[in-house]
Amino acid sequence: GRGSGAGSLVAYSMLITDIDPIPYGLLFERFLNPERVSMPDFDIDFCMNRREEVIRYVTEKYGAMNVGQIITYGQLKARACIKDVGRALGMNFGETNRLASLVPDEIGIKLKEAIDREPRIRDAMREDPMMEKLFDIALRLENLNRQAGMHAAGIVISEDPLWHTVPV
Repeated sequence: GRGSGAGSLVAYSMLITDIDPIPYGLLFERFLNPERVSMPDFDIDFCMNRREEVIRYVTEKYGAMNVGQIITYGQLKARACIKDVGRALGMNFGETNRLASLVPDEIGIKLKEAIDREPRIRDAMREDPMMEKLFDIALRLENLNRQAGMHAAGIVISEDPLWHTVPV
């Protein structure tokens, strides 16, 4: 295993990983960031080259009912939200793509911030009722889950069938 878990002296002591973090200065405490709202998660990553073998092994060892991969959710972020709502409203792809490109290129920017900061978005909304409708809907849909997927390697292993332990 590798990843943040390798920096844990407890994981080394319990033989979860065979890396002694002390000689390498891999201190788990570096993941305790005071600006982070939640505590860091503890996981041990597996190289993608043989990940499927590991998943197959634990499934065979612990049983298919006791092992499951973790779901992931993709959310509607500002630009994608504009494009998706525009498509649902039957609007011209080029126009919605142009509007989406007006959203400042910042990680985590919200539509409300983009509207406040970009006068061309406000102008488009003022000039075209359909654009106003697009942004009205997009503002309500922003950050909702758009699609579900499967985590590349995240798995849950339980003593009992998974439905006794986690939502499935």
